[in-house]
Amino acid sequence: MKTNEPTVLLGVTGCIAAYKACEVLRLLQKAGARVKVVMTPTGAEFVTPATFRALSQNEVALAMIAEHDEPIHHISLAQEADVFLIAPATANTINKLAAGIADNLLTTTALATEAPLIIAPAMNVHMWRDPATQAALATLIARGVQIIEPEEGYLACGEEGEGKLADVQTIAQSTLAELNRSQDYAGRRVLITAGATREHIDPVRFISSPASGRTGYLLAGQAARRGAEVWLVSGPTELPDPFGVNVLRVTSADQMNQACQEVFSAQKPDVAVFSAAVADFKPVTTASQKLKKGTDLPAREATDAVMKLELALNPDILFSIAERKGQCFVVGFAAESENLLDNALAKLRAKGADLIVANDISDPNLGFASELNRWQLLSSSGAEDTGILSKQALVGLLLDRIASKLN
Repeated sequence: MKTNEPTVLLGVTGCIAAYKACEVLRLLQKAGARVKVVMTPTGAEFVTPATFRALSQNEVALAMIAEHDEPIHHISLAQEADVFLIAPATANTINKLAAGIADNLLTTTALATEAPLIIAPAMNVHMWRDPATQAALATLIARGVQIIEPEEGYLACGEEGEGKLADVQTIAQSTLAELNRSQDYAGRRVLITAGATREHIDPVRFISSPASGRTGYLLAGQAARRGAEVWLVSGPTELPDPFGVNVLRVTSADQMNQACQEVFSAQKPDVAVFSAAVADFKPVTTASQKLKKGTDLPAREATDAVMKLELALNPDILFSIAERKGQCFVVGFAAESENLLDNALAKLRAKGADLIVANDISDPNLGFASELNRWQLLSSSGAEDTGILSKQALVGLLLDRIASKLN
């Protein structure tokens, strides 16, 4: 169960350096963090759970099926963590996390959590250099996982080289920095839109876009994890509600506009992020019954029939909120198929937003329904190219940039 104390979930895997996790735990506690420990079965053979129980003054999580009151152990642990640190992390655990394998409580919790994940590897030099390990690390980095690289030195196996667990002070400081970051939205109110809107032509046909809503949902979930009270106004999507977020589900642009205006007026958010792919146009009229070929269309051969659809402009939600934003930091999104920077800059100026997130949708491997994307962050200060990253990493980067602008 989530508490008001900043909580680090410390994962300990089967490595001779496991004893150093005790020192990391103490450093985190001295800095004011609450620490809970989750171990792999092999990790528990190097340092007993009783040691970590005594140091942390919390039960140590080891079994997939908890013996106490938590019915789904890995979910409760995942939700409790503000930061998940795995130190030491073996090559085995690193490769499992990259592949999405969840065969013990630690890896299952890592897969379930939305908290920032930090990994401090420790292993033999040849295991560290192995292409499989390096590929797994690259995969995790692309997903936004922070890697605290091991040091060079004399290893427990008797060899020298990379693979020695990083200095415990370095691990603790990196974790505390992430823990502070995880609360940088505490007391803030955030409005986010997500997904695509649908503008119905008749009961079964509509105008929309391929937007999945994943970016907006990740934004909402991470903002909530970082302490914000979040209102997510979502178009139709199959995504589950993010944990700890107020979700308002709508269908059309008019409905999304009404919900945004009501939330903005009632909650007076500090940040408003408009990531939804709102349809620019809607049919002037919507048929109450399904339109039929050959009956509702002009009397001609069905193969030659042409149906003319009259369209009207939808409300400009971004502009209408930015126009009365006051101290609210407003972010818009620009999905462009050509002249990315020129079009995004024009949108920044015309809409009155503080920042525009621009992405090039002409690349089929990025953008809509993709796990990866590349953004240009445009503001009055200039443009920042994020490079190609996972959407989760991009969302974290965007929230960092917004936080740096808040009073």
